[in-house]
Amino acid sequence: MLLTVASVLVGCAVAGARNAVPVALESDANVAGMGPETIRFWGDELPPNAAAYQAKRASQLARSRPELRGGGGRPVLNSLALSGGGPYGAYGAGLLAGWTAAGTRPKFDVVTGVSTGALSAPFAFLGPRYDHALKQVFTHSHTNDIAIMRPVKGLLGGSSLSSNAPLAKLIAHYVTPSFLAEVAAEHRKGRRLLIGTTNLDAGRPVIWDMGEIAASGRPGSVELFRNVLLASAAIPAAFPPSFIKVTAEGYSFEEMHVDGGATRSVFLAPTQLTLGGMDRDLGATPIRRFYVILNGYSAPHYKAVKPHTLDIAGRAVTTLLTNQGVGDLYRLYEFCRRNGVAYNLAYIPEDVPDTSTQAFDPVFMSHLYDVGYQMARRGYPWQHQPPGL
Repeated sequence: MLLTVASVLVGCAVAGARNAVPVALESDANVAGMGPETIRFWGDELPPNAAAYQAKRASQLARSRPELRGGGGRPVLNSLALSGGGPYGAYGAGLLAGWTAAGTRPKFDVVTGVSTGALSAPFAFLGPRYDHALKQVFTHSHTNDIAIMRPVKGLLGGSSLSSNAPLAKLIAHYVTPSFLAEVAAEHRKGRRLLIGTTNLDAGRPVIWDMGEIAASGRPGSVELFRNVLLASAAIPAAFPPSFIKVTAEGYSFEEMHVDGGATRSVFLAPTQLTLGGMDRDLGATPIRRFYVILNGYSAPHYKAVKPHTLDIAGRAVTTLLTNQGVGDLYRLYEFCRRNGVAYNLAYIPEDVPDTSTQAFDPVFMSHLYDVGYQMARRGYPWQHQPPGL
């Protein structure tokens, strides 16, 4: 018996070995197979080439939207951020579709997403013609369509308590070469699709420019695009991490990326960013409107927890992320205040109970979708401050 246990532990140790990026090279690592394009940057600091990055975008916007320099009144730039929230992403999906039905949904110049919001973000970026796909994903998915439970393997040294192979298959169904071509076309117009992951080795947020990946034309761009989305939705321990192959100083390594919500539940840009430089490049000072869809409640929400390990752990993680998310909303509010951006916030109403009977309950998710849809169709009551302010 002891020999068997020892063999298992040794096997786990060997299986856990990996070629991680040395700490001295963590900021120098580039994704293998990608060129000099700026496809990602740390989410907690300004990238070294921030000025050039903004200037490039300003040039693209000016070409695709001549009204930005037309002098006929101040143009409007709209941004959308979609938070994490697992099955609560159905609320945001319904809100977007209802917004379309109301006829007031703008075309977003920037769309960001984390976790479940990362799965919604590409559809939101490409516009209302993908509303049906969003509805399909968030109202017809059961837990088994997202994950395959394997708790014994996870507890005996595996990387997670479940496999996200079904989710990977779902992502691959939608993220095709033609889908990337659509994202790339919009990117070249100066629009940006940004997805957040967490580099678990570094313990830091990473922002991925998905349009730059799509527009790169590199052979591995489709696989990388899918892998980033999968990583952003990889709840640590529940789902396996995504491993990104990178190079630094001529050597090959791999990074471990997990759910972006581990470091930021919702984001727009590094908070150190100021928009004045981009305005100078544009030759105009646009009216900026920022919309945040919090796929969750604005405060801890009561739900009786079953006395089982996985239920307790899941509820604990949800509670942690909910409270962290409120702090992220305040961070975004301060960013908007400092840059003169209109702040608009949506979240699940407190009087909508969580009646789910499984991790991804299509009945509950369909109800959430309908709540979001109806609220937006009637004219969404956006909040202009974080909760409690």
